[in-house]
Amino acid sequence: MVSQSQVLHPAAAFRPAEQLPARVVRALQAERERGEILTSWVQAGVLCVFATLYFLAPSTSPVDVLMRPVPWALAFYAAFTALRLYLVYSGRLGPAMRALSVVVDMALLTVTIWSFHVEYGQPAAFYLKAPTFTYFFIFIALRALSFSPGHVLLAGATAALGWLALLGYALAEPAGMGLVTRDYVAYMTSAKILIGGEIDKIISILLVSVLLALAVGRTRQLLERAVAEQAASTQLARFFSPEIAEHLIKADELLRPGEGESREAAVMFIDLRGFTKLAATLEPAALIALLGEYQRVAVPIIQRHHGSITTYLGDGIMVTFGATRASLTYAADALHCAEVMLDALGAWAEERRQRNAPAPGIGLGIEAGPVICGAIGEEGRLEYAVIGDPVNRAAKIQNHTKAEGVRALTTLLAREKAIAQGYAPKRAHKRLPNREVAGVAAPVDLVVIE
Repeated sequence: MVSQSQVLHPAAAFRPAEQLPARVVRALQAERERGEILTSWVQAGVLCVFATLYFLAPSTSPVDVLMRPVPWALAFYAAFTALRLYLVYSGRLGPAMRALSVVVDMALLTVTIWSFHVEYGQPAAFYLKAPTFTYFFIFIALRALSFSPGHVLLAGATAALGWLALLGYALAEPAGMGLVTRDYVAYMTSAKILIGGEIDKIISILLVSVLLALAVGRTRQLLERAVAEQAASTQLARFFSPEIAEHLIKADELLRPGEGESREAAVMFIDLRGFTKLAATLEPAALIALLGEYQRVAVPIIQRHHGSITTYLGDGIMVTFGATRASLTYAADALHCAEVMLDALGAWAEERRQRNAPAPGIGLGIEAGPVICGAIGEEGRLEYAVIGDPVNRAAKIQNHTKAEGVRALTTLLAREKAIAQGYAPKRAHKRLPNREVAGVAAPVDLVVIE
């Protein structure tokens, strides 16, 4: 039995944010920075819309254009937005600047609304009817783009305080208290002040802010989970073959020990000759470099022929064809792969010899038949395994290449299956009938690939 590397327990992918690995924290930070960039551009867009509506709307204001506060407020906000864009793109938009940006949004909107009664020469209560009030909700919602519930609540609190200040100013103005009414119709059709109606606006601002903050908090948790899961998927793809990683990631349910499926597949074992001796004589760095070269030659060939690397065994590699992903040409793919592998590793060994570097030989064994793929172990430590008689026989056949003095062997049955699946040998194959293979109970009909 040969198995994949350890599979991390699923709960590890959903730790609290403060326990997330540094690479996940960096990915989350990158998402937040993109959110801040989007926020800045939306602010610029809102500014353009607001300015366009203001300057295109017919004005009956008796105040000189240069004395109107709205254009000055818009100009200041344009400069502030430009500064924010510069800071966010330069990576210098810190927490203090983010919070200040929220306050500035609401302060400028509050000042703009307040200025309406000055610009149009009306009592302060006049601005309480301005439809520009709804812009508070736009700026509150804007903070959701940064995935920060705190900024949403800060925006809501600032907006509520701003409107409360506007209400207080309108009441404190001379004759302001005389405009207070309880008549809703009078409130809607004149400059009268309905205190309950204004309090309703403040309550609406606060409730919307709280609900949006809760939604943003939930979205942030989901984002953290998604980023952590993506990081885990990336790690799976590094430690597992692409087919197994994809199977683990896309499984509808978590894999459980004892569950598996049977498939017809081919199994290949590749081994470097004399590696044990080399390991005892070479420096660790040179030994690892040799393994790296060997794997950089072998792995792309395996992948091109639809093989799946089930596990690395030091200098050995276990490869399956059709096990982790069903295939109708599993045996043909295995023998095609073996031919190309022999040529490539032979050329690699020759190249090493020319530079006076150790050049180990290769042993390769292939068998085909039904295997079982699934999870083994216990819930805290699972391994994805490919097991079955073909796995054991392929390993024994690979080892038997030493006894026969050849580089690659397969069984007659595997070769016949490969030919039936479209395999056309590129070299003459020699049959070795009734061979006694150590570890295999009955004699085996073998075929020399080379």
